[in-house]
Amino acid sequence: MPTLLKTLNRVVATLLLATLGAALLPARVFASSHMDAPLITLDPAANTTDVYAFVDQDGDRKSLVLALGVYPHQEPGIGPNKYNFDDNVLYEIHVALGPDVAAGRASLTYQFRFATNFKNQNTILQSYLGVVQHVGDANQNLTQTYTVTKVDHRSNRETLLGTGVVPPNNQGNATPFYNQADNGENPARDGVATEAALDRYTREAIANLANGYVAFAGQRDDGFYADIQSIFDLLKLRNPGKDSQGGFNLHLMALEVPIAELGGDQQTAGVYATTSRQTVRVLNDKQSPKNNGPFVQVARQGNPLFNEGLVAIADKDLYSRTSPTNDSQLFRKYAETPELARLINLLVFNAPVAPETNRTDIAGIYIPDLIKVDLSTNAARLAGGGSDHPTNPDDALFSRLSIFGGDVLKSNIQDPFKNGGFIPGGWPNGRRFGDDVVDIAVTALISDLRDPNNLIIRGPAGDGVDRNDMAFNKVFPYESTPQNGRNHRHP
Repeated sequence: MPTLLKTLNRVVATLLLATLGAALLPARVFASSHMDAPLITLDPAANTTDVYAFVDQDGDRKSLVLALGVYPHQEPGIGPNKYNFDDNVLYEIHVALGPDVAAGRASLTYQFRFATNFKNQNTILQSYLGVVQHVGDANQNLTQTYTVTKVDHRSNRETLLGTGVVPPNNQGNATPFYNQADNGENPARDGVATEAALDRYTREAIANLANGYVAFAGQRDDGFYADIQSIFDLLKLRNPGKDSQGGFNLHLMALEVPIAELGGDQQTAGVYATTSRQTVRVLNDKQSPKNNGPFVQVARQGNPLFNEGLVAIADKDLYSRTSPTNDSQLFRKYAETPELARLINLLVFNAPVAPETNRTDIAGIYIPDLIKVDLSTNAARLAGGGSDHPTNPDDALFSRLSIFGGDVLKSNIQDPFKNGGFIPGGWPNGRRFGDDVVDIAVTALISDLRDPNNLIIRGPAGDGVDRNDMAFNKVFPYESTPQNGRNHRHP
């Protein structure tokens, strides 16, 4: 188990016995604005936002939930052309198992490929010919379908798991069933606690694939929350902060993977995602452009915040093009000697508070840059709409701060600190929707977790944004309903 995850387990006893002091950083933290590297910002459909991975269980069925967000900063309701998945992008979520986790090598890859069709091209009504009553019906003019393919790199075997249909984007009157009271004039529905309560389009778009897999692909609210605008406005934070992703949508691919497909739950898995494009684009004045040649990786995403918050500009595009197998050689220096720690000391504390060198604890999270998930635990606790939500509260004992808020799970495969096998309930043990990755990361960075016999914990610290602007669903596909193009607001 990586060093930081091991040392964070040591924190459990402390967290269960005492409450951490609430030290909100007055300014200068970092976050993911979904604009991690210079080149990929020019290619929004291939631009990855966040990767999620956590254990869920429904009766006897135990699954690893995987999700990848792409195409950030979607202004709801834009037209006539809409934001969509790109037919020419290969979207992939990778899972490492066994010795491949430490090596940063994918054992399995789940590929999403999209195809776009129009029911009528002799119209300016690109997406909607009328009110969409059901996913894929005659009024959903632009309709995307997709395939999900499992690639087992250990046997070089590919298996088509099945197909699905992308629901329409949330425009408003054309897509009323996304919205409160099924009325396109109203804001989008809040997150729900049961599958039966999901909006019609989301419920209809959930695809049951072969071998017990379940998939979804479509537009959702952006569930990442942080005061990005202030962070990148000369590091002058507001208190309280404002959710800079509030009111924006993205596109999400989600997949429930039966644990049995991974060889059982007595192991830790590693997860990351990539997007790729073919190397050759052929233009023809009589036909649509054609893409040929091998696929080349253009973006990569693993744990939140690494490429943006720690990797220097000189290597950001290199990170996007490389594999976690190369992380130790190429990027370990950024985790072990994080510039951000020096900036926080300089700009916030005016003193050497956060350790600036030999950060083996931070390297334990990010090198190799896979989200590590202990599959042996019970289901992760899930975020709803906060502890005070009347119909969809967070699960009992859920904390957006994961282990720093006392949210822990019991492992059945490890007990490195003889405390009963407790490990973080959220990131960096997996990542759930609702994990406040900014506050968790900054708290870890300003603390000193290198010596398990002399832990120094400072915080929790953060940016003043403590929840998403919309409630999450506590059922698949978990990410919130897409914002209504006709009725939404930004902070």
